Amino acid sequence: MGVRQARRAAERLARPHDSPALPIPSGGPLEIVHSPLVRATETAGAVARALADPAAFDGPIPIRAEHGLAEIGQGEWEGRLATEIAERWGEVLAAWRDRPTEAHAPGGESLPDARSRVEPALAEILERLSAAGPGAGTSTTTSPVLGHPAGATDHPWTILVGHDGVFKVALLTLFDLPLERFWLFPFALCGITIVEFAGAGPRLRAHNLTEHLAPLLEERAQEATEERERTGAL
Repeated sequence: MGVRQARRAAERLARPHDSPALPIPSGGPLEIVHSPLVRATETAGAVARALADPAAFDGPIPIRAEHGLAEIGQGEWEGRLATEIAERWGEVLAAWRDRPTEAHAPGGESLPDARSRVEPALAEILERLSAAGPGAGTSTTTSPVLGHPAGATDHPWTILVGHDGVFKVALLTLFDLPLERFWLFPFALCGITIVEFAGAGPRLRAHNLTEHLAPLLEERAQEATEERERTGAL
């Protein structure tokens, strides 16, 4: 399921102006920046391959790993089921959910520690975008989204591929919100969130878009129905 979700997200990013259009410029992204963890690396690779299609954008898109986008370290909770964590570390888990800046997984990474690496990573990404300047990408495709005309890319853009927790920290950092609001922004697996930087500061143009994943949910429901309708005991 995860591989198919990644492929769907990649295909959506390769056709950003299919209806409903994504609020991004008409040219290709400056680069793809991803967490070095395996699942994010594989997803970023799928995105890069989809964007390399001549029908998407002109030429291959640079891709690089960024340690600052690695998921928040879960220490002793890593790889364990939620039920086991609740059973063995119930009080710590409750504190983490209620007061995330005061508790974290045993042996794991605290939110302040995570922000200390996320913040400089974001700063570098934004600096590279700023250095690229207007016209960093070009396209003959007309963008149907208000504020993003066809032709020269007025605002260079970058694709980030990461994880739920680290992206929560990233949005709080970009919008200058306290880490106590950690649970404010939900992130679905292979969902799409778009932040625009122009004028007075960042704007959240779209968050947690998942319509591109709908066919997979329908397939899963159909498979479940067919399984229930099977005869026999095998």
